[in-house]
Amino acid sequence: MRDELDKAWTIGDPLGSVQRDARPRLPKRFYREVGVEARDGGFALLLDGRGARTPGKRALAFPTRALAEAVAREWAEQGEFIDPREMPLTRLANSAIDGVAQTMAETRADFAAYSASDLLCYRAAAPERLVAFQAEAHDPVLRWVRQAFGADFIVTTSVIHVRQPDAALAAVRAVLESIVDPFQLAALHVLTTLTGSALLALAVAHGRLAVDDAWRAAHVDEDFQISQWGEDDEAMIRRAARWREMQAAAQMLEGVTPSRYEDPISR
Repeated sequence: MRDELDKAWTIGDPLGSVQRDARPRLPKRFYREVGVEARDGGFALLLDGRGARTPGKRALAFPTRALAEAVAREWAEQGEFIDPREMPLTRLANSAIDGVAQTMAETRADFAAYSASDLLCYRAAAPERLVAFQAEAHDPVLRWVRQAFGADFIVTTSVIHVRQPDAALAAVRAVLESIVDPFQLAALHVLTTLTGSALLALAVAHGRLAVDDAWRAAHVDEDFQISQWGEDDEAMIRRAARWREMQAAAQMLEGVTPSRYEDPISR
């Protein structure tokens, strides 16, 4: 049963592409009660009184009770079968523990790479309405990044990659180096990959943007196209799946020492 469950976690990995097309054979629920218990300086998820484990056989444990209880609710809400696609927090926790915690430097580097070609820095030259929408959604975040971190990013309407100032990229890397919690870094990485913007992810983490505002800012172009041509059903299904992953990442950030993500400007 555990082997089947471990395989099921690979569906819809939040650190990779969100997959919703395949319908895997789901394992049956093998537990009755779900609980949380303080253990070894953290909070462990318990299934019928026994500590749950990740696919990598590590303890499924969390630094805060709030996050542990949020994950526990996902397990408690499962019916006859366990569907990992409906458990985005658990999947993200598995990735944090089995993946990010083992590759912190690599994850930081991947995050920083997004800032070098950040979504917010590439704009349309026309039509005028889209240009205005992008400016309204993106410019306040760029101003905040400049004021908060001293990172001044270049905005372009060219499709050719623009090299960002070394000082701006170094400022982002410095912020990332201060993050030593794998749960926080995993959540930030997911926010970044889902939006295409490291700067939007930082804005959410620091409380500058609500997660739904960041989501809208990341989809200005797409929403404009929808307003012109209408919705594509399959695309909207995929978008809804990504939105659930986005919410889970924001929930993880909120549940793990949120005081570390105060807005530097407000101090």
